[in-house]
Amino acid sequence: MSDTRSVESAPRAMAVVGGGTMGVGIVYVYAAAGWSVTVVEPDDARARAMQLTLSDVAKAGATRGKLTPPQVAQVSQGVQRVSSANELPQGLDLVVETVPERLALKQQVLGQIDARQPRIIATNTSALSIDQLAASVRDPANFLGMHFFNPVWSLPMVELIRGQHTSVQTLALAREFAESTGKTTITVGDVPGFATSRLDLIASLEAMRMLQDGVASAEDIDRAMVIAYRHPIGPLRLSDIVGLDVRLDIARHLRVALGERYAPPPLLEQMVARGELGQKSGKGFFDWPAIPPASR
Repeated sequence: MSDTRSVESAPRAMAVVGGGTMGVGIVYVYAAAGWSVTVVEPDDARARAMQLTLSDVAKAGATRGKLTPPQVAQVSQGVQRVSSANELPQGLDLVVETVPERLALKQQVLGQIDARQPRIIATNTSALSIDQLAASVRDPANFLGMHFFNPVWSLPMVELIRGQHTSVQTLALAREFAESTGKTTITVGDVPGFATSRLDLIASLEAMRMLQDGVASAEDIDRAMVIAYRHPIGPLRLSDIVGLDVRLDIARHLRVALGERYAPPPLLEQMVARGELGQKSGKGFFDWPAIPPASR
């Protein structure tokens, strides 16, 4: 990944602001689809980890026959990095914000993105109000939610969230952009938790309450969902992968918006307070082996 202040001319160019777990996945799918991609990541260590992840996943994709050699080169070597959204090129087709689920932080970053005048500004929030975030941009007609799922390179859906002022043209273009990466889209209104976060979180919180109440072990609760209901992964292991701190943030937000059924169980609050955040900390509902930062 080169540290540069511009992207080369390309039919379609986009940027991702935030090089964490979701950001690196979104970078991957757009780079693999042939887009010119810039990523905003101020932290050098995280940027190096992201580069290693992109290279490792691209090589694995090539081994499975999912990527061609030119795609591997684009993902591994073609992504540009800048340190601030203020350094993004003007007039990109799409910029996706993927910073942590903190309203003030997202508002600040969206304002910086807006100054670069992209065609579409999208937030990858999984719970915050699109209309509330839209107040950070000058023209909310060009703003919407594009909610990707982790791991982005494997899960084939993007949830498009249309705000009150999102234009028909923006929604159609966002759908086209998402589908250019091979994703399937659904469109939902700007209601707390949208569709997928509400469904996912309510199952995860109930699994945590069952564990807290001694109903069954974490292994058996997850096994029940995988075997009886054919889920690819159990709710507790998935929560570890997502991050228990992220789960807690979303639960607190939806509790305010939707009521006590989304109240975080004391077990979740206690684990986060102890620093047991799941895969990224090495311990959550399950023990996770030490892994290189690039693989997280």
